[in-house]
Amino acid sequence: MQIAKEHIRQNILNAALPLFYAKGYSKVTIREIADDSHVGLSNIYNYYNSKENIFRELVQPVINDFEIMLDKHHGKSGSDIMEMYTEHYLRAVIAEYISLIKKHRNLLFLLLFRSQGTSLENYKSDFADRSTEVVKEYFRNMKIKHPELNINISEFTIHLHTVWMFTMLEELIMHKKVSDEIEQIITEYMIFSTTGWRELMKG
Repeated sequence: MQIAKEHIRQNILNAALPLFYAKGYSKVTIREIADDSHVGLSNIYNYYNSKENIFRELVQPVINDFEIMLDKHHGKSGSDIMEMYTEHYLRAVIAEYISLIKKHRNLLFLLLFRSQGTSLENYKSDFADRSTEVVKEYFRNMKIKHPELNINISEFTIHLHTVWMFTMLEELIMHKKVSDEIEQIITEYMIFSTTGWRELMKG
């Protein structure tokens, strides 16, 4: 029975994704999702109590990965800032961004371009605001470990860094860049970004 339920849930998600992708959240109806998933309109509510819950479950994997990345680099699990100066760190972050796009290209498109009308329509700005606070706290902790660091960096510049990250992802998706191009662009972006932070944080 559990396997059957999970199969139906997956059918609903599989039907909803291309609809949301093509039309955007607000222009898709529950009836369309029910029809395309071959699940009765009344039955669909046994699995999802709203259209938004379907959308949120679809994009949750990419949201989870954004949260993991933020914590890994600047949160409680954040590595030492001096790793930013290493080639290993640079290559690891490049690989991380490439993996994010390859794994979640369609979900990124939904989250960044098709979420109008959901509670996630301001996800980019909400994440940037929260990321700014996390990074500020991270800088304060790194200053204790490395007193020579300059952390007198404007909050707006920290905020912009996250906005630029989303802009890069949006542009890569909208311009349909392929693997080789993505790797080159992300590498250039990360070299530019890490070099800038190093200069700003020189004591």
